Amino acid sequence: MLFNSLQFLIFFPIVVALYYGLPQRRRWVLLLAASYYFYMSWKPEYVVLIMISTAVDYVAGRRMGLLKERSQRRKYLVLSLVSNLGLLFAFKYFNFFSASVQVFFDAISLPVELPVLNVLLPVGISFYTFQTLSYTIDVYRGRIEPEKHLGIFAVYVAFFPQLVAGPIERAGHLLPQFFDEHRFDPRAVAAGLKLMLWGYFLKMVIADRAAIVVDQVYGNLSSYTGMPLLVATYLFSFQIYCDFAGYSFIAIGTAKILGFDLMDNFRRPYLSQSVREFWTRWHISLSTWFRDYLYIPLGGNRVQAGRWAFNLMITFIISGLWHGANWTFLVWGALHGAYVLISHLTSGLRHRTVELLRLSKVPRVHTVLRVLFTFHLAAFAWIFFRAPSLPEAWYVVTHMFRGLGQGPYGFSIGGPDNFVLVVLAIAFMELVHLFEESSQMRHFLDDKPGLVRWPVYVTIALVILLFGIFEETQFIYFQF
Repeated sequence: MLFNSLQFLIFFPIVVALYYGLPQRRRWVLLLAASYYFYMSWKPEYVVLIMISTAVDYVAGRRMGLLKERSQRRKYLVLSLVSNLGLLFAFKYFNFFSASVQVFFDAISLPVELPVLNVLLPVGISFYTFQTLSYTIDVYRGRIEPEKHLGIFAVYVAFFPQLVAGPIERAGHLLPQFFDEHRFDPRAVAAGLKLMLWGYFLKMVIADRAAIVVDQVYGNLSSYTGMPLLVATYLFSFQIYCDFAGYSFIAIGTAKILGFDLMDNFRRPYLSQSVREFWTRWHISLSTWFRDYLYIPLGGNRVQAGRWAFNLMITFIISGLWHGANWTFLVWGALHGAYVLISHLTSGLRHRTVELLRLSKVPRVHTVLRVLFTFHLAAFAWIFFRAPSLPEAWYVVTHMFRGLGQGPYGFSIGGPDNFVLVVLAIAFMELVHLFEESSQMRHFLDDKPGLVRWPVYVTIALVILLFGIFEETQFIYFQF
C-alpha cells in the first residue's frame, strides 16, 4: 500500500478511529493487524518473511535475556544474524553475486552455470531486517531488556508507518511507546497532519514531476549529451531527496497522529557544509545504524590512521551495497567514503587556502561556497546511484559537458511548464529550509495566529491538488 494512494487515505482514518476507540491493552492487536494488512496489500505471501524474522529474534532475545555472559549469548546472536542476513542475501543479493561470479567463470572459460533465483525483492526487507537486528544486538550487549510480549514485539518489527522505508527505529526508543496510553491529542494530530502535508508536497509536486525529466533522460542515456544530462542529474538530486524525505515526513506524521514519536530522518541535507555533515543530515536512521553497529565495532576512529581509513571505507561501501545489488551502489558508497577521507587528509591545505583567499573575513560567502561544493559532490555521486550500470554512469560523466550550447535542452523534456513548476517548488522548499536553519526563524509560523498559519497550509494543500502527480507512483526507496 502506498502513502500516496486512495487506499491509504481510506485505510488510515479507519485505523485512527479504531485505535482511539479501543482500550490500551487491545491496541497492539489492531496495530499488528493493520501493519500486516498494509504490507500484504503489496504481496501477501511475503508477510511470512516478517513473521520468520519476528519469531527468530523474539526467541533469540528471550534466550539471551536468561544468560549473563556474552559468550553464552553469542550463539543466539549468531542465529539472529544468520537468519535475517540469510533471508536478505537470498532475496536481494544472491542473483547479484551469482552473476558476478558467473562473469569471472566465463572469463577463465570455466564451464559452470550458476543458478538464478526468480524471486521478487520483498518491499522494505532491508529496513525491517536492520530494525530487528538492532534489537538482538542491543539485547546481546545488555543495553536493553528482551521484550516478553510477543505481540508487541511483532508490532515493533512491522509497525506500518515506517515498515517499508523507515526511519529504522531502535527498540529502546520505539518499543516502550507501545505500552504507553496514547490519548487523542488535537495538537499532536495537527502536528502530524502538517508533517504529512509537507511530505505529500515533496513527493507529489517535486519528486514525481522531476521524475518526468529524470526517467526520460536516464532511461535512454545514449540519446542525450550536455544540458539534458546536467538538468536530469541536478533534478535527480532533488527527486531522490524529496521522494525519500517525503516518505519519512509522512511516516513520522502518521505515527505522531497515533501518539508515537519516530526519529528524524532528514535535516536539510543540501545545506550541509561538508560530506561528513551531510551524513548527519541524510537518512539519519541508517547512518547512525552503520555508525553504531559497524563503524564503531570495527574500531571507529580510535585506531591508527590506516585502520581508520579502512573502517571508514568499508562502512561506506557496505552502506552503498545496502541500497542495492549493483556495482553502481558500491561505487556510490565508495565515493562518499573517499570524499570524507580526502576531506580529512586535506584539512590543513584547505584551511591555508581559506586564509590565503581571506574567505574567513566573509563567513557568509565562505558558507555558501562550502554548501555549493558539498551539494555538487553529492550530485556527482548520485549519477552512479541513478544510472542502471557502471558503463552508463561513465557515459553521463564523460558526456554531461559536451555540446552544452546545443539542443535538446533538459528543461524542454516533459514540457517547459513542468520544468518551471519543479524549479519554483524546489526554490520554495529551499526557502523553507533556510527558515528552518535559522534559529530565529525556525518556528516562524508556530507562534502566529490561525489567520496567518492556516492560509499557508491551505495554499500548500491547493498546490498539491492542482499540481501534484496522482498516479500512485512508488517511492524510490521501496526497491531497497
